[in-house]
Amino acid sequence: MREIKRVLVTGGAGFIGSFLCERLLKEGHEVLCVDNFFTGSRRNVAHLLENSNFELMRHDVTFPLFVEVDEIYNLACPASPIHYQHDPVQTTKTSVHGAINMLGLAKRLGAKIFQASTSEVYGDPNVHPQPEDYWGHVNPIGSRACYDEGKRCAETLFFDYYRQHALRIKVARIFNTYGPNMHPNDGRVVSNFIVQALKGENITIYGDGQQTRSFCYVDDLVEGFVRLMGTDDAVTGPINLGNPGEFTMLELAEKVIQLTGSSSKLEHKDLPADDPKQRQPDITRARNILGWEPTIQLEDGLKPTIKYFDNLLKSNVRV
Repeated sequence: MREIKRVLVTGGAGFIGSFLCERLLKEGHEVLCVDNFFTGSRRNVAHLLENSNFELMRHDVTFPLFVEVDEIYNLACPASPIHYQHDPVQTTKTSVHGAINMLGLAKRLGAKIFQASTSEVYGDPNVHPQPEDYWGHVNPIGSRACYDEGKRCAETLFFDYYRQHALRIKVARIFNTYGPNMHPNDGRVVSNFIVQALKGENITIYGDGQQTRSFCYVDDLVEGFVRLMGTDDAVTGPINLGNPGEFTMLELAEKVIQLTGSSSKLEHKDLPADDPKQRQPDITRARNILGWEPTIQLEDGLKPTIKYFDNLLKSNVRV
């Protein structure tokens, strides 16, 4: 019989967090969803509010939180450049102070804690694909450093709590993920391309469009989260979670135009500062330890994502 747990999900009303909350509820757990709604939305979890095992709390993780839970998934932090660069000091505080507060809570409760880290810890990598033992190539004073270095510091804190306090930690490094509930104005390439295509606007390609990304559908990612959290205490991570299938920006744009039936044209603009030219996970560790790898093909994941944004546009939500 499955053990029923009370699980805290910070950033639970965000894109990935909302899918995680839904998955945990389906497994019978009680879920406390915490979000300050800077980038998260009540709309993402509105369908969960009638579930008696679900509780929604407005809270900023840069302030301490006093609750009683068995497990913590720490997902709180704006994750797209347009959002995390809006208030870079607050972004760093969310990663660092938020980690300190959640680790302190986990220490007090003896709870297992999961950190949603990021492939951004690798910066603009000169090793390809990126394995977990690669230390990265990050500009510590660039415009993306608030997120990159904030997440790197959070990982440092997690492993120091593990070494110093024997805390049970799990660290996942998330690569590009997409799906329904993405913020329509997050500046990420999948949401950008889809919204522009549905509006019939030019699709913005930065640089020559030959830079590559790997795209993991959100359901696959959440499966990786749950498997990592379910490992024994000797498994701490970090573990890369992402899709090793690589696509250029031009290939993605063409696929979105095809699936939307759009008449959009491509418009090239200058490449942003510190934008990585390649990003692809080495998921050998995830395959060997978790028995995990993505199963959803790009086209199959894009279809429900396009439907989600099409419905948003038709409902007159500001996009």
